Amino acid sequence: MGGGKVRTSVYLDREVWEAFKAAARMRRVEVSRLLEEILREEVAMGLEGALIDLAGEIDYEVDFEPVRPSAPVSPLVREMRDARASVVPG
Repeated sequence: MGGGKVRTSVYLDREVWEAFKAAARMRRVEVSRLLEEILREEVAMGLEGALIDLAGEIDYEVDFEPVRPSAPVSPLVREMRDARASVVPG
């Protein structure tokens, strides 16, 4: 996410809005910035929920042993980088 800013209007209970502004002042952060942070968190939690719905709430553990390369890896890394550069616009 990111990009330009948008101006919008919402209707809130006055007491809720005043409490929110007070909370922003206490944190020494602009009201817009605090509201944006909260909205970003909410969007991320929605995405997290969707991923959990797809995968389930299973914790996966990855166990691996380090591998020692049998030959220099620089040519392989260079080849992979070149292949990626030809596919991904840079």
